[in-house]
Amino acid sequence: MISLLRRISLRTQIFISMIVLVFLACLLILAATYFQYQNESTDYNNFRLNRKENQLRKQIDYLVKKNDLLGKNDSIWSLHKEEFTAVIKIHKVNYSVFNLQGKPLFTSFLPLKVIANNYSLKADFLSAILEKSDRRVLEENNDEIGRFQSSYSILKDEFDKPYGVLFFPYFEDVSFSENELNTFLQSLYQIYLLMLVVAIIMAYFISKYISRSLETFREKIDQTGLLKENEKIKLKNAPRDIASLINSYNKMIDELEKSAELLARTQREQAWQEMAKQVAHEIKNPLTPMRLTVQSFQNRFSEGDPDNTKKIEDFSQILLEQIDTMSDVANAFSDFATLPKSKLVKSDLVEITRRSLEIFEGADIELKTSDDQILIPLDKTQWIRVTTNIIQNALQAAKQEEKVKIQVGIKKNSDHVKITFTDDGIGIPKSIQSKIFEPKFTTKSKGMGLGLGIVKNIIDSIDGTIKYTTSKDGTSFIISLNL
Repeated sequence: MISLLRRISLRTQIFISMIVLVFLACLLILAATYFQYQNESTDYNNFRLNRKENQLRKQIDYLVKKNDLLGKNDSIWSLHKEEFTAVIKIHKVNYSVFNLQGKPLFTSFLPLKVIANNYSLKADFLSAILEKSDRRVLEENNDEIGRFQSSYSILKDEFDKPYGVLFFPYFEDVSFSENELNTFLQSLYQIYLLMLVVAIIMAYFISKYISRSLETFREKIDQTGLLKENEKIKLKNAPRDIASLINSYNKMIDELEKSAELLARTQREQAWQEMAKQVAHEIKNPLTPMRLTVQSFQNRFSEGDPDNTKKIEDFSQILLEQIDTMSDVANAFSDFATLPKSKLVKSDLVEITRRSLEIFEGADIELKTSDDQILIPLDKTQWIRVTTNIIQNALQAAKQEEKVKIQVGIKKNSDHVKITFTDDGIGIPKSIQSKIFEPKFTTKSKGMGLGLGIVKNIIDSIDGTIKYTTSKDGTSFIISLNL
């Protein structure tokens, strides 16, 4: 119910709430009226029962005293039956009289339970009457003739000595009170129906009036945006609470305009900074392998070596590949593009990876592959950048005064190739584990995360996946490429 109310508008909530309150008020008043009538009817009938019983007791006491029936044989009561019967006609009631042993002295009406007990009262019931302080017991009876109240009370002489028990059945005349109650309730129904109709009309206009200011406020908020030309709200005769909201909104618009200007300036500055960092990183990235290649060539080259021609060809090929990479990066940034588009050509992944690793001469790198040749659609230049980025990051993860050992594994499966780069370095700090693939670049000489944003973009561009596992004993990057 609460979740449903949250989904409907405030205007509808106000409308429904007012209708429900009026409806509940009508129900409560009707219920209170009904119970009030019931209580008044009960009190009225109890009063009539007591009044008639007192009149009847006085009449019986008079006849007993007149005919000197106290202390006489029970059979003498039958000689005066006509006088006791006359009381029935005078007061238009029925009654019966029993002696203290529960035997009938005079009867005009008896309940079924007394008739079933040979027209006598049970001894335990007589004891219960005598034990009560007022010497009187009231009962609710439900016989074949209907429901009625009955009273059993002790008859006493002028010396307050008990001499008999009076049974007095009282039949309520509920027809008049029920008719009166029904008539009153019908009138009340009509009045409440009219009130409900008036309440619905009033609730509609009141809810519309209350929500009008909020609707205007909502429309303005919907039109508000950081990069839009926002208008302030001007609303006449708004309630105090709504006016306070409008003032807060207008202040927010002023602050939003200032924030938009500051954000635009900051974004421009940040864009240039990021571009400068990325250009510096992307150009610096091939320079390191080129320097290592030159140094390696110098160490390996010697005059008169018959393999000089092949060494020069390998040296030239590696330099040309790195120069092509730098050229692609320069062209990409000159056109304000982030990275060159992938040019996928069927290439040997094993050979390209091996040549990429050769430039890191002196590093402890081991390559293992399940096949000598694995042909997949690949951008050769971009894969070299992926490999060099990951290897450089691994080399920077060395533990203090220790050399990093790197294992590169290539395994061909039925529909994809899995490439794993594993090092035994210090691992990725927990504080940056969730951010290492973000395009943030740094000039730190050590630490993980440098250029990994570019690596992920390249892998994503060819529908591959990259993930990592790390601990204090090292890090593994796992790349999966589709065949």
